[in-house]
Order: sequence, then C-alpha cells, then structure tokens
Amino acid sequence: MRPSRVLMVSPHFPPDSSAAAHRVRLLAPHLAEFGWEPTIVAVDPRDCEGRLDPGLERLVPPDLRIIRCRAWPVRWTRRIGVGDLGLRAWHGLRRTCTRLLRQERFDALFITVYPVYPARLGRILKRRFGVPFVLDYQDPWVGAWGLSVGGGPGGAPDLKSRISRQLGRMLEPGAVRAADAITAVSAGICEEIARRIPDASTRPQAVIPLGWEPCDFAGLDSTGRNRWFDPADGQVHLCYVGTLLPTGFETLRLLLTAVARLRDREPDLYARLQLWFLGTSNQSSGTAPDRVRPLAEALGVAARVHEVPARVPYLEALAVLTQADGILLLGNTEPHYTASKLCPALLARRPLLALFHDASSVVEILRRAGREPTVRVVTYDAGHPPMTRLDAATDALAALIRRPAYGSSDVDLGAIEDVSARGGARALAGLLDRVTGRGPAA
Repeated sequence: MRPSRVLMVSPHFPPDSSAAAHRVRLLAPHLAEFGWEPTIVAVDPRDCEGRLDPGLERLVPPDLRIIRCRAWPVRWTRRIGVGDLGLRAWHGLRRTCTRLLRQERFDALFITVYPVYPARLGRILKRRFGVPFVLDYQDPWVGAWGLSVGGGPGGAPDLKSRISRQLGRMLEPGAVRAADAITAVSAGICEEIARRIPDASTRPQAVIPLGWEPCDFAGLDSTGRNRWFDPADGQVHLCYVGTLLPTGFETLRLLLTAVARLRDREPDLYARLQLWFLGTSNQSSGTAPDRVRPLAEALGVAARVHEVPARVPYLEALAVLTQADGILLLGNTEPHYTASKLCPALLARRPLLALFHDASSVVEILRRAGREPTVRVVTYDAGHPPMTRLDAATDALAALIRRPAYGSSDVDLGAIEDVSARGGARALAGLLDRVTGRGPAA
C-alpha cells in the first residue's frame, strides 16, 4: 500500500523560536514510521517577528519536506495594530496550500493552533478539495485572554484582548464543526471546547501532549559553563525557563513567598539560594520588561532573584536545565495548562519542583514518571488556591535547596513513552487512519 500523505500547516516553525514552533517539529519526523508522509507549510523566516534560532533549525531532519510561504511584513501591519502571524500569513498560507492540494495528492490536512486564524483554512480547503481536516490545539482558542487577563496594565484585559476573545467566540465554532477530528495537548482543552461547542464531542479526539525528544539533547555539553551562572560556585541555582503568563502570577507569588519564609526561618538555606528566571516574556527584545523582579522586590527577596525577560534560544535553555542544581516548573490557575518545558525538564536529569493546578496533565505525567526526592509536586485547585499551599511549597523548596542527588531510578521515562514525540506521532497517525478510512501502510 502506498504511504498516506498529510499536509501539516504550522505557521511557526524553526528557525522561528516561538513555543508553537515545536508542535509539528516534534511530531512530523516520526509519522513516516506509522505510514504517514508529512509535508509542512510554514511561514518564511524572513517574515517571522520573533528571534530566529539556528540551533533549533538544526534539530529538524534534513529530509523533512518544508514549504515556505510569505507573510505581510510586520513593519507594515504594525501601523494598523496587527502583529499576529496568523493574520499576516493568511493569504500566503491559503495560496500555498491551495497550490499544493491542486497539484499533489494529500489524504489529510492538519492545522495547529497557535496562531488561531489559519484554523479557518480547514473549512475552506476541505470544501474545495474534499480532504479530511484535523484541528490541533496547543492552547485554547478562547481562554482567559480578554476575560480575566490581557494586554492592559498589570496584565488586565484591554480593548484589543477583548476584541480578540470576541472574534474567537465567533470564528472558532465554524472551524470546529468543519473538522473531522480534534487533537489537543491536554484533555482539559478538549473538555473546554466541548463545553463551548457541543458539536465538538461528536468528533474523534486524541490527547497528544507536547512530547519529549531525546535527540534534542544530543551534542549538549553539560560540563561547559552557561553564560548566566557558574554551576560549580557552591551556590544552589534553581532555574525556571519559559514564559511567565499573567495567569501564573499567583503560582509565582506562592514560590516567592516560600522563599521569603525561608529567609526568616532558615537563613542558611536562603543564603545559598540563587533563583534564575530566563525567557519570562514572550518577546525577543532585550528591552522586554521584568515580570518576576517587581514581585520579588515587594516580598523582599530580590537579592536571590535573577531575571532575563527576553526569549532564550532553545539549545541554550536546554543547557541551562542540565547545569542547574534544580529545575522549577510553575503552572497557573487554568486547569488545562501544560508546560512546554515539562519533558525537557525530565530529560535534563536534574531534581525538579513543580507547583501546578491538580487537574493539569503535568501533574499526572510527573506522578507517572517520577517520585521523591528527585521529583516533587505541590498542587492546588479552585477550592484551595496557590497560597493555601504555602507550607507544602516551603518544605519542598527547602528540600530542593538541600541538594538531593539526582536519582535515575526515581525517574522512569518508559512510564511515559506515550508522551514522547514518537508516541504522539503514533497517536496522530492512528487518528488520521480513522478519519481517512485508511489502514497503516504495509
């Protein structure tokens, strides 16, 4: 039987360093093993607004077929307040996908969200070419943005975020109803979609987390010094790498209040602590504002906090994780939230402390893969908000500062093979087989 072919639309793709660039990068290389040959449509790097990361691009297999399209230049669209890559690339993505579907045979179409607006292409292309369409969610289309958080002062909703939310409420149902199947990084996202759009529950669904890929760590020099701290200086360097979302500030407050409690109760531990927050903004500019330091100053622990708001290149981020004395994973108040750095943190083989909503898939994965003292998890929920867990967080932080040795037997990646990039590709291939009525290639 000939291999089946899937056209995968991912506007963000390496060397674009955005978090959304990893979804298809991780899934596509493994699909051929399960009978599906991918072609990726992505935006030309010249039209990406964020920082480009050549190291990330080197992780893409050279035989992976990638077709680039152009987007409207951001220097033009920013004049009218538009920076969203999905809007800027709409016509380029539509034109490129139309040409490919007209000239070649594809058995399925896969479009990943974020950005959200290209999801509407699924309905258009399916109607014109009769190709089954799978809609993939890395984040909710309609979530807290524009409702409880936004781009206003202090992360409050502003007019632009409210308009974005209303557009989502108008446009998402049509995309969902056109989809033949829905995939998402967590079950919570699927449940939220079904609550908003009951028709979604009639579509085949698959939960495919953002998986772990051991090849990402190949070639990292874990003995070399990173450019921020010396891992051999006798201090305890605990590192958080990634964007800090507005919905995550209560979890951050929990962590920093635990630090303040250590300052008062165990000054010797406090004196050894160095907290690093790298890439906390979603901006590549070196002028991005601090998100952590203002709260650290208010709580009197700024002496122990170092922040680099600008986005950190992916391989540098991995190097930091491998050289840290411990890794911090911080969730937020949205139950569906799953951390993109979860799997790299496990693969970095360092002690880990996670503060997360109990319903997050991160908690379930960590409980399957690890156990104390290597992996410590403190959870909260709607009835017990983050600050009610201060005692548990303080105890877990103190234990991490005391530097327990990494116990390889305390982390079992085999227990979460389904969360690997290869496991995710297997699940996606199975769903594609189902919606196309095709069996795997012989």
